[in-house]
Amino acid sequence: MNGMALTNDDRTHVKHAPGNGRGFRAAAGLTPRWLWVVAAGLFLTALNLRPAISGLGPLLEEVRHGLGMSGTVAGLLTSLPALCFAVFGVTAPRLARRYGPAAVVLAGMAAVALGTALRPLAGGTGVFLATSTLALAGIAVGNVLMPVLVKRYFPDRIGTMTGLYSMALAGGTAAAAALTVPLTQAIGGGWRTGLGVWSVPAVLAALLWVVVLLRERRGRRGTGETHGSVRPGGENGARREPAPRIMRSPTAWALAVFFGLQSTGAYVTLGWMPQIFRDAGVPATTAGVLVAVIMGMGVPLAFVLPRLAAGMRRQGGLLAVLGVSGLAAYAGLWLAPAAGAWLWALLLGVAMCAFPVVLTLIGMRARTGAGVAGLSAFAQSTGYLLSLPGPLIVGLLYDTTGGWDGPLLFMIVLMALQIGIGFLAGRDRCVEDES
Repeated sequence: MNGMALTNDDRTHVKHAPGNGRGFRAAAGLTPRWLWVVAAGLFLTALNLRPAISGLGPLLEEVRHGLGMSGTVAGLLTSLPALCFAVFGVTAPRLARRYGPAAVVLAGMAAVALGTALRPLAGGTGVFLATSTLALAGIAVGNVLMPVLVKRYFPDRIGTMTGLYSMALAGGTAAAAALTVPLTQAIGGGWRTGLGVWSVPAVLAALLWVVVLLRERRGRRGTGETHGSVRPGGENGARREPAPRIMRSPTAWALAVFFGLQSTGAYVTLGWMPQIFRDAGVPATTAGVLVAVIMGMGVPLAFVLPRLAAGMRRQGGLLAVLGVSGLAAYAGLWLAPAAGAWLWALLLGVAMCAFPVVLTLIGMRARTGAGVAGLSAFAQSTGYLLSLPGPLIVGLLYDTTGGWDGPLLFMIVLMALQIGIGFLAGRDRCVEDES
């Protein structure tokens, strides 16, 4: 449809989402050549969805000392992403219907750029939390609308494009975790410089979406379409489909709970894993690289696993394999954190790839664009809300016990629950049928 042959996983998605590809190029006002620009926009946006978080982990100890944070407040800081994603992510579908998903993602990238640029200027915890919240609000709308943008611009290639942006998301996460400390040392200026540098790629992403929106507007003018004839957030100018009642769907709830459990693991990893390694005697730079290895595993696997998941009728077995890898990693960190650090990082990196798989399931478990938007907002916002206590509990357990045995046991229990919920989330059902 866009000049590229359909793969098996893409045909699977067309089967699950009939009729969503009708005239999408005309509705977007873009030629196939310009769809490559949209793909670049998706890639660059995904690249910016985690550096504001993963870049903080390796410098958390320095930030705590610089701003006078206690362990409990630091735990709250590591819970802040989940809180912002839950609160701001739920607003994304309504904003997208009014202004269009691309325009909202543009605003989100602008917020990320501004928040990450202002955060290093904070003189106290309050300002640091406020500027972090601004950046995280921009990330939140990007989280929810990425599957919507894929459904809108590439309805016949959902598996491939989800894999592409998931790979970019993992790459951005790993790059920030690995490079923040070396950049801080090379540039100078302490932790403030190391955090502020990540505003630059967000500016580039925002500029690319400006180009896409200007081209869409020019395309609509060229075809004589008015603003009212093609809704900015609509599907191809066709009749808007009513959104299903997501909260009545057991599959939506399974996806939300699974999303919450895997998010808990991800944010505990981003927020506390560098400290776990450092407390085990691993140097700070190496601890950052180990976290980069964890997230970097998602670069190749995030491109492969969504395509693999899309070719399956049920994905519970695949999610179980990823969960068992996580169980082995946490057990290893409990028993020999320094001696097997690289192995535990690799295993935990495999477990973290549950994230691109669940993103793929969001695209597969709804037939319409409205259904995907509603399911994405519900699963992500509810999931992030459920994940809120996790990093805070880890911080409290660490402060209370003075070690990592309690937090790691807590993570083992959550991973076992994630495996069980994965079988429910992986069933071959659509939310429209259940709601």
